[in-house]
Amino acid sequence: MTNEQSPQTCPTVADVVAALDGLTGGRVISPEEGDNPWVISKDSGIPGKAVTERPGLVWGSPDKSVRRLAVAMTITEHHIELAYASGVDAVVAHHPIADAASSGGVALADYLSLYGVAVLECHEAFHGLHPGMAYLHGHRPFYVDPAYGGVHGLVVMVGRPLPGVTTIGDVLTRLDTGLERALDRRILDDERAARQCADLVDSATAPGMRVLAGDPAAPLGEVILHAFPHTGFGEKQLSQLLAEYPAISTVIFSISAAEADSPVVASAAARGLNVLVGSTHASEIFENGLPLAFGLSALLPDVDVVLFRDRVVSIPINSVGTGALREYGHVMAQEHLLPRAEAVRARATATTVAATPLSHSEQAS
Repeated sequence: MTNEQSPQTCPTVADVVAALDGLTGGRVISPEEGDNPWVISKDSGIPGKAVTERPGLVWGSPDKSVRRLAVAMTITEHHIELAYASGVDAVVAHHPIADAASSGGVALADYLSLYGVAVLECHEAFHGLHPGMAYLHGHRPFYVDPAYGGVHGLVVMVGRPLPGVTTIGDVLTRLDTGLERALDRRILDDERAARQCADLVDSATAPGMRVLAGDPAAPLGEVILHAFPHTGFGEKQLSQLLAEYPAISTVIFSISAAEADSPVVASAAARGLNVLVGSTHASEIFENGLPLAFGLSALLPDVDVVLFRDRVVSIPINSVGTGALREYGHVMAQEHLLPRAEAVRARATATTVAATPLSHSEQAS
């Protein structure tokens, strides 16, 4: 290489921010910018648990080179460790990043700085940008509101069935095929066999995909309401939307679910509506993450883009490991934790006895 030649410029975190801004139609901010309607604070009233989501760069230098980029749903310490171990320079998370909650209970800046991993988020700024979730559930939305009733995150869609999708069963079959759930079931079966534990379940296959009101053979009707219970969707929103779109005949819940006897399902059923649960949070990395990943890859062709998928497994404690690991857990509990519990119980009993006046018969004895 001569002095006049320069090495190929490597994409940077700033390029990732610019790509996100483009894909969201200008909803992403840079660290230097001020007000943005997509910077949203959320607070349930639980002391100390409010969080502000800020689309764009959360942590890291804009000048940092990015050769490998990961797209994830919700960042935890697992993602940070995986990023470092697999050569990922930056992670784009769909859900907002919360200090300590996203990093194993320690300061997020310390953890990310340890490995030099940059982190970005988009969440509400990405909602409503593509009809992929509706498409996978077999309908085409003609109305989408990412903040129904003025509540950020309370996403609702109203659509019409796609050709060939005519019954509730068609929706469930389409989801099962489109999300390739057969592969997830094979992976679960293989792990059950390897661990010799038939009671093992996972987040990829256990939730979702069921009918709450109606019959699988029932027609979908002309208009479908698609909502997400965990966003605060309830009877009030259902009534409002039915007043606005009286032709609604089927309600699809996805990402989260509702109980069959919950007020909102009971209200829908009483009106003669079909209600079903489709996909769950476990598949949102495909529904929202995969389009985002392919979009970033197209805008950043020199960056290797990967997907971080979460899969949570539930294992009965007496099936964990092959014996030695269970023994470790048992010994730690018996020798260190349970004695503390017994001591606390003894102190509580002593306090209770001391605070209880003696009866006349006890005083006499």
